[in-house]
Amino acid sequence: MMLYTELQPVDSFRVKLTHPFSAYDRQMITLFYQPLIGSEAVSLFLTLWTDAENREPQEHSHYYLMNVLSFPLQPIFQARIALEAIGLLRTYRKQGEGEQRSFLYELLPPLDAPSFFNDPLLSTFLFSKIGEQPYRQLRSRFLDDGIAERDYQDVSRTFLDVFQPARGEQAVELASGIQFKGKTEAPGIPFYFSEFNFELFYSGLSEQMIPKSSLRNISQEMIAKLSFLYSLNPIDMQKVVMIAMDENHQVTEERMRKAAAEFYKMNRSSQPPKLQTAFTAPQPKEVLKAPMSKEEEYIHYLENISPKEMLREMSGGKEPFEVDLKLAEQLIVTHELPVGVVNVLFQYLKIRNDGKITKGYAERIASHWASKDVKDAKTAMKLSREEHDQYLEWKSGGKKTANKKQKTTRQEKVPEWFAKRNNKPKKTEAPSDFNIEEERQKLMKELGIQETEVK
Repeated sequence: MMLYTELQPVDSFRVKLTHPFSAYDRQMITLFYQPLIGSEAVSLFLTLWTDAENREPQEHSHYYLMNVLSFPLQPIFQARIALEAIGLLRTYRKQGEGEQRSFLYELLPPLDAPSFFNDPLLSTFLFSKIGEQPYRQLRSRFLDDGIAERDYQDVSRTFLDVFQPARGEQAVELASGIQFKGKTEAPGIPFYFSEFNFELFYSGLSEQMIPKSSLRNISQEMIAKLSFLYSLNPIDMQKVVMIAMDENHQVTEERMRKAAAEFYKMNRSSQPPKLQTAFTAPQPKEVLKAPMSKEEEYIHYLENISPKEMLREMSGGKEPFEVDLKLAEQLIVTHELPVGVVNVLFQYLKIRNDGKITKGYAERIASHWASKDVKDAKTAMKLSREEHDQYLEWKSGGKKTANKKQKTTRQEKVPEWFAKRNNKPKKTEAPSDFNIEEERQKLMKELGIQETEVK
């Protein structure tokens, strides 16, 4: 329900390429990134890539992506954040007047094969996704066999062997301070390691008299990535350093990666760690008052659910008709009615029009609300009650209904189906006396993990 606080179909977007991508980039995205982020994210990337290659920049609404990809908005948003997390996309947002928003999607190049295999997070997660044999085959495919250095002699000419400067009467002004488009270095995954306690990590190493020079070739990012990948705390990482150290008291990245993998295998699991999504959409800034009345809860519901989901819930889980979804799209995109207002309109028609959403009738009421500048569900509900007799007259083709005075204009504030929608069995809660630390210590004892340092 909170998707509409992040993204709406009417939000516009443009695409920017950091530099023209190549067939090699396509291979990397298809073979290396797709197992990690899924086919829907790759489809979104390729669609944005194709759109960005247009000579004139194009601006579209997100309904364009929904139609091109045949995806609802939710999978498109999930695909977008997957691309952001893996380092293939940067998203910029601009707030316009009212509720209008526009996005700039900047496509970033993928890592090359050596950088991908040398990254402990990406290489390990790829291994866990595709398995050992396909992983080794992929490494062999992109492995430099060294034929040029082993079997051949380099006889290439240098620049000075071939070219000589020619005397000219007019000097060429060299470009200075001018920005040109060029190949952008792949930034890799946006990984932040501020949560790792480096102070505890280094203090533990100093207590064991390990010289600081031993870690001069190991970046903090590498240490934090290994800690995140294998779920190791600073104390565990101290043990990993001890395992990785050679006879000269030096540690290389390769030995560090192998030591972390061995420590994980001995103390955690024989299976490689797997990548799983942990993203949750942020809650809106405005905190809802609690407890809410039934009507307040109903209005909040109408403001934060898509017309498709609302129609599905009203019909008991049945898929809504395509003609109704097309009408919702037209009202939202073409006539720029807020989603909550369209939901109220559909609710009113379902209740007062024998369960039918009639296009002409809906458009007339929508036009009336647009002329009154209705911006939210609460105002739309108020109007639907106050002007109910007028809407009945429109429905009957301009003929006033008989016994108008006796006809009630009261509309139920909260429909019966909405009041019953949450009547589900409550989830069982964890016992109040559950102690996480005690359970963790018990688990560590079962796994044979000791708090003391490895000798």
